[in-house]
Amino acid sequence: MTTPPIKLKRSPNSAPAAAVVQDARLLVRETMRISANLATSSAPIGEAAVVVDDARSFGLVERPQFVESSLRLICAEEIDGRRWNYVAEKDGAGKFKRNSFRAVSLQSPQAPAEELMSFIRSYVVPDGFPDSVTPSYVPYMKWRALKHFFGGAIGVFTTQTLLSSVGVSRNKATPGAVAINWIIKDGAGRIGKMIFARQGKKFDYDLKQLRFAGDLLMELGAGVELVTAAVPHLFLPLACAANVAKNVAAVTSTSTRTPIYKAFAKGENIGDVTAKGECVGNIADLLGTGLSIIISKRNPSLIATFALLSSGYVLSSYKEVKSVVLHTLNRARFSVAVDSFLKTGRVPSLQEGNLQEDIFSFPWLKGRPVVLGSRFKDAFQDPGAYLSIEPLFEKERYVVTYNPSKGKVYALLKDQAKSDDILKAAFHAHVLLHFINFENNSQSSSWKEQESDHSRLMHTTADLEARISESCKTVSIAYGLFKRKAAEQGWRMSDSLLNPGRARIVFPG
Repeated sequence: MTTPPIKLKRSPNSAPAAAVVQDARLLVRETMRISANLATSSAPIGEAAVVVDDARSFGLVERPQFVESSLRLICAEEIDGRRWNYVAEKDGAGKFKRNSFRAVSLQSPQAPAEELMSFIRSYVVPDGFPDSVTPSYVPYMKWRALKHFFGGAIGVFTTQTLLSSVGVSRNKATPGAVAINWIIKDGAGRIGKMIFARQGKKFDYDLKQLRFAGDLLMELGAGVELVTAAVPHLFLPLACAANVAKNVAAVTSTSTRTPIYKAFAKGENIGDVTAKGECVGNIADLLGTGLSIIISKRNPSLIATFALLSSGYVLSSYKEVKSVVLHTLNRARFSVAVDSFLKTGRVPSLQEGNLQEDIFSFPWLKGRPVVLGSRFKDAFQDPGAYLSIEPLFEKERYVVTYNPSKGKVYALLKDQAKSDDILKAAFHAHVLLHFINFENNSQSSSWKEQESDHSRLMHTTADLEARISESCKTVSIAYGLFKRKAAEQGWRMSDSLLNPGRARIVFPG
């Protein structure tokens, strides 16, 4: 009775190299002998059929490779594209010999260059690349590596400058004083990191903007460190300020890293994507550090070198965040999507929406034309302005208006407002802003110019009520269509990413 094939799992590195080479030679010799016999005589049909059928039942072989041989195929194995055949030798009685089980590699040895490239790929790209990540992964990692290269190069010059300013290179300070100054500098940075960490929620809805702002802050800190060379007596306050800036930038980078890598991972491989991404950054950082050490020995101009490296760092950072394709609609991408929908009737694709997103719309800027979840006193100048439009929103859980004195559209949320109500209020606010901008562009005078004339102010108020009424009709028809088209493009909407204010209005009745 023939021993049934056994399916085994083992590591590709488990078989000793010498045994693999010896088995490969034995297999080649047996194959050549079999081919010669097949050319001169017919094979024993019964035995060949048994071997082939037995192997085919496991999907292992396509032809009788071991006919008239003492070797018999047990199973085949494949790991990461590398294949092995497991064979055993039979004696004259048809039984397997003891300790005759062998693994034979089916691939030829790789060239040293190919082995080196395979080794490098195992460290810098996720398993299954490129199918395991989204297409935007490659441009992101390219710019990320370049950014870390410039960052590593800048770090050499800033460290040299700090050490020189504190007196290490010139022996102007005792070791104890140097250590105290350095500890105070690092302590100030940690305090700044803890204080800034309370802004954590903003890292979710303004991810790209804060990531880029953090990189700008990192360069600002590096610039302040270089200033210590000109005023070494101000080392401690300048070094503390620089370290606070750099630690705040580090918090921003760490907090935004996981959502970005999550956007690249196609499956449950976010850990692999993160590890390989950080490895690429470290490699580029080391290369930049090495090159900068070589350059620093030639005593280049500190200002010119920093300007060049800093420009490369900022440009790489901008390209890095622009290459990220996120599926969620935050305030910036929501504005892009609604504006495109109102002008063209279509919602932009994920790639288009992310490319059009404004990276410079930082969350602390006050010039945003739409305020979601605002306070009542900011939205209305007098009670009459509210009472005139209140009936239009009787059935809604929000109120949208425009304040001519501030030039902004305000969306007030009622206390019963749910997630979809907040999204609808944001959509309505952008629709009203679209109507007002269109009207302002078609007129020669602005809203603020019309305030100087009381008669024209009344006309403007009537026009505003008409625009709000028109926006209500448009929203009732277009909001559902917008949501459907956004979902078709792969966008995910969440009211929390729109950063609504905390104010909730409780209206009488």
